Amino acid sequence: MVNQKPSFNSIKGAGPEGETHRIDFKDERSSGSTSPNNLHEATLWERQRDPYLGKSERDIIVDLEGLIQQYDLHDLGEELTRGARYAYNRDDTDRLDPNEDERHWIAKEKSPAFKDKWSQTKMMYYVAVLCGAAAIVQGMDQTAVNGAQLFYFEDFGITNTWEQGLINGAPYLCSVLIGCWTSPVLNKHFGRRGTIWISCFVSVASGAWQGATFGKWQLFASRFVGGFAIGAKSSTTPAYAAECSPPRIRGALGSQWQMWTAFGIMLGFIASVAFYPVQVDGYPGLNWRLMLASTSIPPIVVCCMTFFAPESPRWLMSKGRYRQAFDSLCRLRQCRLHAARDLYDIHVRLMLEYELKPKTAWARATKLFSVPRNRRAAQSAFFVMFMQQFCGVNVIAYYSSQIFSDAGFGQQQALLASMGTGIINWLFAIPGILTIDTKGRRWLLLTTFPYMAACLFFTGFSFFIPAEGTARIGCVATGIYLFMVGYSPGMGPVPFTYSAESFPLAVRDTGMAFATATCWGFNFLLALTWPPLQEAFTPQGAFCWYAAWNLFGFFFTWFCLPETKARPLEELDAVFNIRTRDHLKYHLIKTPLIGKGHVGNDLVDVAAVIEGRDMNGHV
Repeated sequence: MVNQKPSFNSIKGAGPEGETHRIDFKDERSSGSTSPNNLHEATLWERQRDPYLGKSERDIIVDLEGLIQQYDLHDLGEELTRGARYAYNRDDTDRLDPNEDERHWIAKEKSPAFKDKWSQTKMMYYVAVLCGAAAIVQGMDQTAVNGAQLFYFEDFGITNTWEQGLINGAPYLCSVLIGCWTSPVLNKHFGRRGTIWISCFVSVASGAWQGATFGKWQLFASRFVGGFAIGAKSSTTPAYAAECSPPRIRGALGSQWQMWTAFGIMLGFIASVAFYPVQVDGYPGLNWRLMLASTSIPPIVVCCMTFFAPESPRWLMSKGRYRQAFDSLCRLRQCRLHAARDLYDIHVRLMLEYELKPKTAWARATKLFSVPRNRRAAQSAFFVMFMQQFCGVNVIAYYSSQIFSDAGFGQQQALLASMGTGIINWLFAIPGILTIDTKGRRWLLLTTFPYMAACLFFTGFSFFIPAEGTARIGCVATGIYLFMVGYSPGMGPVPFTYSAESFPLAVRDTGMAFATATCWGFNFLLALTWPPLQEAFTPQGAFCWYAAWNLFGFFFTWFCLPETKARPLEELDAVFNIRTRDHLKYHLIKTPLIGKGHVGNDLVDVAAVIEGRDMNGHV
């Protein structure tokens, strides 16, 4: 059977970004129409906010009948019809004549109570645990090397600082060159579950290989192979969580990626401490080999978990497998009425995406940079991804044990001190998740950038303290710990959250691929350059270098980074349609008001600045 994608009737017109599609619908959802025939001309871009805009319930039923016929869903016809009517109008549920069980879950879904919000199926919680476990894999991959490098540099005679950085950064070199760009291909052919399974299998193989290496270039190769998994896993897992979860908890499940990545980072430090004393005659370097090989344990668990998890309903529907998508939704939702509603809602949004999305990868890449609105979104997303690395956090993630050793700690003490950074990173990620949707992205960055700069200056200057005694050790540890307190709620959760919401639907996949590649590319650059940077600049200069980048981040955020918190899609178009020079001019005027709570974007005030009026409306 050929799966022909259903579409809505359309006529040509002009959209805000040069689209040639414009659609006429009978409008029973809009109260602003004055046409005798109650017609509303709705652009594709207006329908991003409300995909049912301009359509009547009769239009929905006609569309659904075609869907049932196309995918041979006749036995589900009655359920799907009720679900489509529910998707169209979620307020008047009495007309659906719900049974007692359905009424119960409808009330639960509408209840503002926290316990009702998290009243989900066991399978939904299973998916959340699976995604959290995948994030743990990601984090542990990053930090097991922190303790191992204290030994394998010596065992393999790696004294060249550029070689040290190249070996430590090998996974991220692979990720930016290959891993990030294989994710769309893997997702297309193997689905979300399949991509997670493949990436975790590669992590298992890479970890085991790292533990059995016998030379520096084999160690480089084994770590390079691990990079195939990093890009695919980091882009697929949050998408899988979002596509499986109901809208009410979608943001929370999506943002858990950073928190559980921080937990995995902590586990990597714990593994370094746990295996440090392991020494067996006849097996030289067993301790650092076990540190690296331990990264294979979490992905084995994730590989097993994927076999029992449902596939993403959205991915199944994109392949024309609507019956399987409905079965998947029935496992993820509390009642079949909600499953039927979400099936039709996903279908409508998929059809909108087909209308919006350029058909070729080259067209999507071109549109990302040729359209001013998209280009400004890319500028902002690439900035936060760049600053996640150049705020200096992964200097600590990869080299903290060596830094603590240079400060005067013994090896075991250095590993214990590094474990402390991992614990702090995980604990203080929780406040960031709780405040990112209340305080906003800009607020978190503006409050943490100068704080992180001060901590890095303090850490760097601490190396001027004589090595004798414990003063230098205590100051270096204090500076690094306080830095992690600031990083975890700010630059930790903001970059991936900000990037995911900035791009319009037509170029979202391409934009996220570029943004993720930016993150891992600068991650590799940081890992590569820290050893020679420290050698050339001394620890004082190297820490001050990254402190200065945090000051740059503060000023760029204040003058050039728009706020995206709580913005509907059409308002985000308005935000990113403002030229950067106008945004800069607006915040130059607002700068004297720093400290009075004006750190967001007021579109009315921005418009006033663009038109040449002052803040009181005078020309």
